[in-house]
Amino acid sequence: MEEREIHLRDYLRVLNKRKSTIITFFVLTFVVVVIATFTATPMYVSSGKVMIERNTAGDLTSSYRYTPYDPVFIETQNQLILSEAVIENAVRSLNPDTIYDSFFINKKEKKSYLSPVKTWIKSQYVTMKELAGIDRFFSSRDDEVIKLIDTEEPVPLTKAQILENIIKAGISVRPADNSRILRIGYMSDNPVLSMRVANAVAQAYIDELVDMQMEVSGYSIGWMTKKSEIQRVKLEESEKDLQDYKRKHDIVTVEDRITVLPERLADLSKNLTAAETARKQLLAVYNQVRNVQPDALETIPAISENTSVKAVKTKILTAEQKISELSKKYGPKHPKMISAQNELKSLEANKSQELKKVVQTIRNEYQLARSNERDLKALLDQTKFDAAQLSEKSIQLRILQRKVDTNRHLYDALVTRMKERDITEQNQAVNVWIIEKAPLPKYPAKPRKKRNIMLGAILGLFGGIGLAFFFEYLDNTVKTPEDVEEKFDVPVICTIDLFKDKKQTIVENVLTDPSSMISENFKGLRTSVMLSSADTPPKTILISSITPGEGKSSVSACLATTIAQTGKKVLLIDADMRRPVQHKNFTIDNQVGLSSLLAGLAEDDAVLPNVLDKLDILPAGPVPPNPSELLSSKRLAGLIKSVSSRYDMIIIDTPPLASVTDPVILSKHVDGFIIVTWAGKTTQEMLGKGLKQLKEMEAPVTGVVLNRFNAKKTGYYYNYGDYYYASES
Repeated sequence: MEEREIHLRDYLRVLNKRKSTIITFFVLTFVVVVIATFTATPMYVSSGKVMIERNTAGDLTSSYRYTPYDPVFIETQNQLILSEAVIENAVRSLNPDTIYDSFFINKKEKKSYLSPVKTWIKSQYVTMKELAGIDRFFSSRDDEVIKLIDTEEPVPLTKAQILENIIKAGISVRPADNSRILRIGYMSDNPVLSMRVANAVAQAYIDELVDMQMEVSGYSIGWMTKKSEIQRVKLEESEKDLQDYKRKHDIVTVEDRITVLPERLADLSKNLTAAETARKQLLAVYNQVRNVQPDALETIPAISENTSVKAVKTKILTAEQKISELSKKYGPKHPKMISAQNELKSLEANKSQELKKVVQTIRNEYQLARSNERDLKALLDQTKFDAAQLSEKSIQLRILQRKVDTNRHLYDALVTRMKERDITEQNQAVNVWIIEKAPLPKYPAKPRKKRNIMLGAILGLFGGIGLAFFFEYLDNTVKTPEDVEEKFDVPVICTIDLFKDKKQTIVENVLTDPSSMISENFKGLRTSVMLSSADTPPKTILISSITPGEGKSSVSACLATTIAQTGKKVLLIDADMRRPVQHKNFTIDNQVGLSSLLAGLAEDDAVLPNVLDKLDILPAGPVPPNPSELLSSKRLAGLIKSVSSRYDMIIIDTPPLASVTDPVILSKHVDGFIIVTWAGKTTQEMLGKGLKQLKEMEAPVTGVVLNRFNAKKTGYYYNYGDYYYASES
C-alpha cells in the first residue's frame, strides 16, 4: 500500500460523513452544560487582600530592610492560612452556634439524580475501609481489643467541627501576580456568610502569627536569661583567676611593662652602641696623649683645639709680639723688657698647666666612657632577662585575659540581645496588613452562564469533531473508491447505490424500472465491463465477493440483465452450489442445473432459455455434497467452451472468496474477475487477503464493485450524473 498526502478535502469529507455524530455529540454536550448551568446553585465569593512581608529588621542597630521575593515564604504563609489552627480561630471568632443555626440548620438538602449513586459509592468505600481496618486489627490486636473497638460508638461532631470542615473546603488563598499580596476568599451560596468567613480567616491568620511570635519570644527570652546567668558566673570565675595569677607572680603592672620593655631594649641597644663608639674614640686620643712627649702635646688635635689652650696660646703670641716691639726700643735690661719677659714666662707656665689639665680631662673622659659602656651593657643584660621572664608570664596571662574577654563579650552580647528582644518582642517575624476587607458580593461567581454556554458549545463542537475523526480512525472498512484504488492498486469499475426500497429487491427494481437510479448504476457497470479490455471486451465474467451477504448474486443478475437489454445474448450461470440464489431472483425451477451437468445427470437442457429477452440462465441445481470437486472437473471447462460459441457474454455467479476456494478454481476459465464489496462493511484486511489470493493464482481481476454505496454518507457525490440521466429518462 502506498501512502499519500492527506488533503484538506479528506478532512472535509470525514466531517461531512460523520456530521450526524458531530451534531449528536454537540447537542448532548450543549444540553447537559445548559441544564447543569441553569440548575446549579449560585455560589458567591468574597475575598479580602492582605499584604505579607518578612520582617528583616531583627535588631535595634540594623537598618537593612531589603526583602527579596521568596516563593517558598509565600507558599508557607498559604499553608498557614489553610491550617487547622487558623480555621479553628476563625470559627471561634464567628460564634459557631449562631452561625450554624443561622446559615445551615434550616438548609434543605438539594435533590439530585446522582444522590443514590453517590450514597452507594460512599457506603461501599466506608465498608471497604472498615474491612481493611478490621484486618489490620486482627493482625496486630487480640480478641479483647477487637471487642472493645466493635463496641465503640462514633462520636458526633460538634457544630464548631462541622463549620471547620465546611470552611476548610470552601476557603481559598491565591497570591496576586508579582506582589506580596494574598487574596483570602471564601465561596458559599450565601453572600453574607462568604464575606464574614473571609474576614474572619484573615483576622485569625494575623492573630495566629502574633500568638506564634509571642510564644517564640517568651521562649527565647527565657533561654537567653538562663544562658546569661551561666555566662555571668563564668566571667566572674575567669576574672578571679586572672587577679590571682597577677597577685601570685607580682605582675600587677605587667600591662604597662609589656609595651615599655621592647622600646627600652631598643634604646639601651642604641645607647650602648653610641657608648662603645665614644669609648673607642676617646681611647685613640688617650693613647696619643700617653705616648707623646710633653713638648709635643700641642701637636695632638684634641689638645690643640682646646679652648683654654687656644686662649693661652693667643696670649703668649701677643706677649711675644709685645717683646718684639719693645726690643726695638729698649735693651734686655730695661724694666719694660724685663716685665714683658716675666709675663711671657708666666704665660708659658700657665700653658703647661692647661696642657696638663687637658690631658687629665682626656683621661677622665676615657675612664667615664668605659664606665658608661660597662653600665649600659649590664643594664641591657638585665633588661633582656626581665623581658624573657615577662614573656613567660605573659603567655599564661594572655590566656587568662583572653578567657576573661571572651566571657565578657558573650555576657555583654546576651544581655544586649535580651534587652533588645524585651524592647522589640512585639515586632513580628512576619508583617501582615489587611489592606482590603472582604466586601459583600453582589453577583454570584458561579455558575458563569455565558462562559459555560460558550464552553459547552466549543466543547461539544470540538469534541464531536474529535469523536468523528476517532471513529474514522477505528473504521477500517472499504468505504470509497479511493480506499480501494490507493491501498490495493485495483480499479473500482462501478459503485452501486444503497437501495432503500423495502417493497422490492434490487433485481426486481432493475427488471421493472430500467430508468431507476439502480438501473443507471448497472448500466455504468455494463459500460465499465465493456471497456475493461483494450482489444475486445471480456466474454466470460466471474463475479464473487469476499464474505457472504455483500450482494454478489444481485450484482450478477442485474449485470446480466442490463447487458441483455443491449441486444447481446447473455448466459447467467449460478455456480454457487452451496447457497444458490439466482433461481429465487428470477423465479425459475432449480431441480436441474449446473450440479446436474457436472455430475453427468443432465445435458444442455439444464439451461433455461429466454428467461428474459436475450437472457438464458443455468441455475445451480440441487446442492451436491462435493461442489469443489465438481468445479474442478474437466466437464466445467468443456461446458464453458461449448456455451462460449453460442453467447456473447457469460456471467458466472460464485461463492465468496473467504468461505471456499470455488472462485479461485473457476478463475482459470474466465476472462475477467469482478469482486463485489459492501461499502462500509467489507474490511480492508479481508479485501487485501482476497486480492492477494487471486494475485497468487494469476486471476484476471477486472476490478471492484462497491455495492450499497451511500454517496452522501461517505461525503462523495459520484453519481450526480446518474441522477441527472435518470431524471431525464
